[in-house]
Amino acid sequence: MARLRLGPLLRYVDESSATVWVEASRPCTAEVRCADGSSGRARTFQICGHHYALIPVTGLTPGSATAYEVLLDGVQVWPLTDSPFPPSTIRTPAYDDAARPVRIAFGSCRWAAPPADDHDPVGPDALDTLAIELAAAPDAERPDVLLLLGDQVYADETSPATRRYLAARRDLRDAPGNQVADYEEYTRLYYESWLDPDVRWLLSTVPSCMIFDDHDVIDDWNTSASWLAEIRATAWWNERILSGLMSYWVHQHLGNLAPAALAADPVYAAVCADPDGTDALREFAARADADAASVRWSYRRDFGRVRLLMVDTRAARVLAEADRSMLDPSEAAWLREQALESPGAYDHLLIGTSLPWLLPHLVHDAEGWNAALCRGERGARWARFGEKLRRRADLEHWAAFPASFDALTALIAEAGGGEGAPATVCVLSGDVHHAYVAEPAWPAHAPAPAARVLQLTCSPVHNSIPGSIKIGFRFGWSRFGRALGRRFARHGRLAAPAVSWRKTGGPWFGNQLMTLTLRGRAARLRLQQAQAVPGGKARLRDAANTVLSE
Repeated sequence: MARLRLGPLLRYVDESSATVWVEASRPCTAEVRCADGSSGRARTFQICGHHYALIPVTGLTPGSATAYEVLLDGVQVWPLTDSPFPPSTIRTPAYDDAARPVRIAFGSCRWAAPPADDHDPVGPDALDTLAIELAAAPDAERPDVLLLLGDQVYADETSPATRRYLAARRDLRDAPGNQVADYEEYTRLYYESWLDPDVRWLLSTVPSCMIFDDHDVIDDWNTSASWLAEIRATAWWNERILSGLMSYWVHQHLGNLAPAALAADPVYAAVCADPDGTDALREFAARADADAASVRWSYRRDFGRVRLLMVDTRAARVLAEADRSMLDPSEAAWLREQALESPGAYDHLLIGTSLPWLLPHLVHDAEGWNAALCRGERGARWARFGEKLRRRADLEHWAAFPASFDALTALIAEAGGGEGAPATVCVLSGDVHHAYVAEPAWPAHAPAPAARVLQLTCSPVHNSIPGSIKIGFRFGWSRFGRALGRRFARHGRLAAPAVSWRKTGGPWFGNQLMTLTLRGRAARLRLQQAQAVPGGKARLRDAANTVLSE
């Protein structure tokens, strides 16, 4: 009999359809049956001896909520026997109901939480805590979608339990040591993260959208051309990058796609048509690694009159120092097309990018200065120093790609202006292990967008940040930090940024989630932090709750 190894994850949901992702213990037919009579089924596909299915569910009623169960070869496997959680449900929106808000929760950077009876050195997990609160009040307000903006797993920073597992498979004295090496070891990371009982239930009942960041593969992934050349020269990297892209495609990317896009996807068709789709997926991953323009990990989701563009800022980079870009030309053209399509068709534009667009002023100027050094603005000696500093200090955000920063700034101004301009344009980011809100201002001589533009950064969901880094980020926003940043900019011969900006909220430190509530042209932002409760489970505490537009 087939067993449920992982999942279910409720992924794509629209007004009348959904997709549910599962991993089974052997080949089988996976089925979802809903209490309202809607259903769907799919045959599993095989990758590296693992069996997965992405089940399309059709016939759902707009604006409804229906409990569902999962069956493998006709045998119910979800809900689990004696589950303490409420039934998993599929809640469909009704976008023609103007009074109904769209709630979008987001965050990034989640180490898997240790078992409940173990001490958690970084404090309560924000996703666990959200699950506990929703399970206690299943009819309360909940997110319509959860955006996970990178570092869903840490391939390079493994837990003690995972290191013991790795040591039982191979000699950890050989590279890559206690980091994951292949597809099978990647599956261990997803089991550790998604079999957490609270998170497992949460992901079964709240739809999710995901995009990778560096730790999903390795710290500093695609930082520079020299970094890439060095790591490609190692004996272990090829297997690591292919396994990382394959596991991301299986566990995260497939669920981002609408059923129609899934049906038209040639890689998905090839994998499903083969009794063992490993070779087909491996060839795809090799092609994606060799030529970033051959695949698009970015995608668009529309939630009524809210448009979300999730942008790949890792695999789509151009790394040649003379032509560095966060996005290759094809990716940049796609982003522009999606942002500007059908002016007036959306009230809010959300750009999901794991790496923040607007940073503390000192950090922004330091990254621009470093980019100038690395491209030789101050000579070869400074360029060598700049490359070492770039890797050591993780200087690789939008500011480290000055032309890309300017292009994104110009696109935001264009999308946020003109006839039919949206009420808000929000850049949603993570990565930097704290949360803040920043708001740009355009100079008097430049056309300013009519929309309110905001950088909303929320990280981590469950991770830590050293005290020295906290001090550094606070200093980076300060008047003295800004003055120091200007000295860097002068040394690097940098032009002034196309916009100025100020911090309007934060910085906040802790395990946290942000939620946007969007109704018509109104927008509200809420930041909640997971807080331990003596003698009990953690709770979410409001750290900020503010109106963005009315």
